[in-house]
Amino acid sequence: MPVHSDQYRPPDLNSPPERTEFAFLGIRWSQVPRAAVLHGLIAFFGIALCVRLLCLQYFASQSFVSRALRQQVSEEIIPARPGNLFDRHGRLLATTISVPSLFVNPKAIPEEERPQLAMQLGAALHLSSEEILRKLETQATRQFLWIKRRLNDQEAAAIRKLGLPLRWAGTRREFLRVYPQGHLAAHLVGLRNIDGQGRGGVEEFFDSRLRGEDGVRHFVRDARGYVLDVLEEVTKAPTDGTSLVLTIDLVLQLHLERQLDAVMEKHQAKGACGVAIDPQTGEILAMASRPTFDPNHPELAQSADWKNMVTSSAFEPGSTFKPMVVAWGLDRNVITRDEMFDCENGAYRMGRRVLHDHHPYGELSLTDVLAKSSNIGMAKIGERLGNEQLYELTKAFGFGSKTGIELPGELAGLLRPKKEWTRYSTGSIPMGHELTATPLQILAAYAILANGGQRVSPHLLLKETGPRERVAPVVTSRVIGADSVDWLVTGPLVEVINRGTGRHARIPEITVFGKTGTAQKIDGKEAGYSSTRHFSSFVGGASAENPRLVVLISVDEPQGTDQYGGSVAAPAVAAVLKEGMRLMPTGKGGNGETAKRADHANELR
Repeated sequence: MPVHSDQYRPPDLNSPPERTEFAFLGIRWSQVPRAAVLHGLIAFFGIALCVRLLCLQYFASQSFVSRALRQQVSEEIIPARPGNLFDRHGRLLATTISVPSLFVNPKAIPEEERPQLAMQLGAALHLSSEEILRKLETQATRQFLWIKRRLNDQEAAAIRKLGLPLRWAGTRREFLRVYPQGHLAAHLVGLRNIDGQGRGGVEEFFDSRLRGEDGVRHFVRDARGYVLDVLEEVTKAPTDGTSLVLTIDLVLQLHLERQLDAVMEKHQAKGACGVAIDPQTGEILAMASRPTFDPNHPELAQSADWKNMVTSSAFEPGSTFKPMVVAWGLDRNVITRDEMFDCENGAYRMGRRVLHDHHPYGELSLTDVLAKSSNIGMAKIGERLGNEQLYELTKAFGFGSKTGIELPGELAGLLRPKKEWTRYSTGSIPMGHELTATPLQILAAYAILANGGQRVSPHLLLKETGPRERVAPVVTSRVIGADSVDWLVTGPLVEVINRGTGRHARIPEITVFGKTGTAQKIDGKEAGYSSTRHFSSFVGGASAENPRLVVLISVDEPQGTDQYGGSVAAPAVAAVLKEGMRLMPTGKGGNGETAKRADHANELR
C-alpha cells in the first residue's frame, strides 16, 4: 500500500541524534546533543547547590545559630529594689514591698469565654467589665496583657478565689512603693510612679541613687513558649538602691503641719507653707506645703496639691527683707547702732513718689526702724547705701539664685540686672519690693544672720547608708561680719518680738527673734498691687543667744480684716519654735527630747 508524504513515519534508529539550533557564549549549540545540554545543566545546578550548602554550613552557620537563639532565648528584667528613706532618727518615710500584678493571655482565651471572664475580673478588682472586655477583644492576638498592676491583699485573694486557668491568666511579682507616714512630708519626700520612676521631692532628685540597677535573666523556651532552661552564666543580678537618711525630724514635721492646717482653717487661706532649719548646720528639720496629697493615693490629688510652695512660689519678701539691709549697712559702716532716723511723720518724698508708713513716726532709733517696720526709715538707709551696695547685698544673701536644696523645680526668684535699677529702686529694694524670693531663700538669708554671718548651704540629705556609709557634704562661706549680725539678732530682732510687730510670737522663758512681712500681691487685672490679696509671713528663731532653730511660715491670701504677718503667721511660728526647742538636744528643754518623742510615737505610723 503506498505511503503518503504527510503521514507519520517511524523514527530511524540508525540516524544521528537531533541537535539544538541556537548559539550561546560563542558556542553553536546546534552542534551539541540535547542530552548533553540536559546533563550539563544538572551538573551546574548540583555544583551551585553544593556551594550554597557549603556557605551555609561553614560561613553563615554562626548567623543562623544567633537567629535561632534569639527565637528560643528570651530576656527578663529583674527589677532592683529601691532604697528606703528615713528621717534623722531612723523613722521610716518610704519603703518598698513585693506585691502581685495580674496579667492575661488574650490569645489563649476562647472568644465565647471573654464576656464571662471580663465580668469576673471586673467584680474582683472593682474595674469596669466593659473596659476589660474591650481590651480582650481589641488585643485578642496578644499573648500578654496587664489587667491591673500591684494588687492589694483583698484583690489578690479575690483573684485566687476565681481559680482562673494558668493558660489564661497569671500574676507576676512587682515592687510597690509604700509611704507609712501618709501625707506627712509628702512634698519633701515625693513619690514613685507605677513604673518605679521618682516624681517630685527627694524621690525624683535622688532617683539614680535610690533606684539601683536592674538585673537581667535569660531563658531558653520551646516552640510553645515553655521555659526549658535558665542561662545562669549570662544572668546578671540586680543591685538594690541606696537608702538615704534625711535631715528632717518627723516629730517637728508633725507639729509644723498641724500649725499649717490650723492656719488654713482659721484664715481660709488659698495656701500656706512652712520650713524649719538649724542655722548652724544648714539642716532642714521640717518642710510642708498646703494644700497637700497622700503619695499612697496620688490618683486622688488635685492639680494644686502638687506644688511645694517652699521652693516653687516666689513673691516679694516685703518687710522680711529689711534686716539684711540693716546688717549690711552696719557692716559697711554706712549706719551706726545708736543712730536716729527722722521718719517724717509718716510721709517722705523720694523724687516723684511719696513713701508712707502704716503709722506716722517722728524720730526712730535704728532698733525701732525694724521693730516698727518703718518704710521711710529703710528708704533713708537705702539712700545711704545706694543701688551699687543694695545690689551687692541682695546677691550676697542669695536672692536671685537657687539655694541648691536637693529638690526638683526650685525657683531662683526674680532679681533684675543692676543696670535696670532706678532711683525708685533705691527706696523700694530696702522695703523688700522690686524683687521676688521663695520662702526657702528668705529662710536661708535669716539662717546667715542667725549663724554669725556665715552661710551654710541648706540641705536635706544627712547621709547615705550601705557598705560605705557617706555623710553629705556641706558648703560654708562668710557673707558678713559676725559683730553686726550678732547685735542685730540679740537687739532689734528681739525687740520686734517684745514690743514691735511680732508680739504674737512671744514664748515664755525663750528669747525669740524675728521679723514680720506682709507683701501685697500683684493685681493681675489692674496695674499695681492688690489691696486685698497678700502673702503674710513671719520668720522667727530661738534662742537669740544661741540660735539653733529658725522657722518661716508664709500664708497665701489669708481672709479677714487682719491679714498682717504678725497676726496670721507669727502665732504658728511661735508654736513650732516652742516644740522645736524642746526637741533640740542643746536647746532649752532639750533634756526632755526622749520623753517628747515617746509622747508622739503613737502618732507616727
